[in-house]
Amino acid sequence: MEKQYRQGDVLLRQVDAIPKEAIVQPEDNGRVVLAYGEVTGHAHAIETGLAFLYRKGADEYLLARQGAILRHEEHAPITLPPGSYRLIHQREWSEMQSRNVAD
Repeated sequence: MEKQYRQGDVLLRQVDAIPKEAIVQPEDNGRVVLAYGEVTGHAHAIETGLAFLYRKGADEYLLARQGAILRHEEHAPITLPPGSYRLIHQREWSEMQSRNVAD
């Protein structure tokens, strides 16, 4: 059974592996940012060196190391077990279109 972790509008689903073609994404000021809030500027983020964010097309993946803690200013922190995860952003339907949920 796959494990899932949710923090606000961010969902992480454990996967067996990150696709080989996925490209590691740059860090942002000493952290790996999974999502930014559109209104507050807060971020769902993990300290640099404890995780790596990858992208393959529109799909995003996270490689978490021992000690990776997902933090956000308005949510309780989540300690992630080491492993690979697919990152899914919650979507909402508004004005006849689908979009990411605004934080």
